[in-house]
Amino acid sequence: MSISVSGITKNFGAQRALDSVSFDITKGEVVGFLGPNGAGKSTLMKILTSYYTPDAGSASVGGFGLEEAPAKVRAILGYLPEHNPLYLELYVREYLGFCASLHGVGRDRVEAVVAQTGLGPEAHKKIGQLSKGYRQRVGLAAALVHDPQVLILDEPTTGLDPNQLVEIRKLIREISSEKTILLSTHIMKEVEAVCDRVLIIDKGKLVADARMKDLRKNQQQVIEVEFDYRVEEVLLNKLKSVSQVKNTGGFVYELTFDTQEDMRPAVFDFAHDNSLKTLQLNHKTRNLEALFTELTTSTSTAD
Repeated sequence: MSISVSGITKNFGAQRALDSVSFDITKGEVVGFLGPNGAGKSTLMKILTSYYTPDAGSASVGGFGLEEAPAKVRAILGYLPEHNPLYLELYVREYLGFCASLHGVGRDRVEAVVAQTGLGPEAHKKIGQLSKGYRQRVGLAAALVHDPQVLILDEPTTGLDPNQLVEIRKLIREISSEKTILLSTHIMKEVEAVCDRVLIIDKGKLVADARMKDLRKNQQQVIEVEFDYRVEEVLLNKLKSVSQVKNTGGFVYELTFDTQEDMRPAVFDFAHDNSLKTLQLNHKTRNLEALFTELTTSTSTAD
């Protein structure tokens, strides 16, 4: 396993930030790591980078135990923290050259990651002159400069404009075939766009571990419809693929369907066939965002 976490627990005084968290990630996976603020995401990522020591449990990266071989873990791991630490007075290439020297790699890697992360047009500038989006690129380049086996990215697309988002997501997908990537973000669409799998943590506990293809396959859609007359629910239950019918007040009904097929035409046909008028209709899909909302109900204070 590229990342193996077994029963990790971490306390900060009376606050339990992580409570017996376990999961494995294999090479080539891009895994989204989700949770509300204070759920324990950053704490776990700092444990995986050997910054924190767990109070219980064990973990390994690339087959190296965090406690037994922390230097070997750091050698094969790239980390982009949420608050990207940069030397603003240094030039881009100067900073990346410094990072390369820390890892004992040549200057050729600097030019490689400058090209890889799209920093070329800004590489002649001091980091302090860059926009927030380009500073994020510099942080990502620094995480990649030693060509690590495992990447841990904490909010990697913070501050990027829509075009830059597309480019960085494409980059993550391109490098994922050779690397294992754990990506923490609050942007659900980002996870849906680039991740193979999602882990959701809440109050220090792992509450979901699912593959994105399974989530897509099992997506439900909800249609909220208001007719001009009351309808017997038994009639609505005869609609194709409907799994739940709920009257939410007056002539308004919430219809849940277990299918990816757009069921709005079927609802309109139902209204027509039963001489009803459709006064309003809202359509939504119970996707990753819905799953996240269902599983995370409140926040804690340590992250």
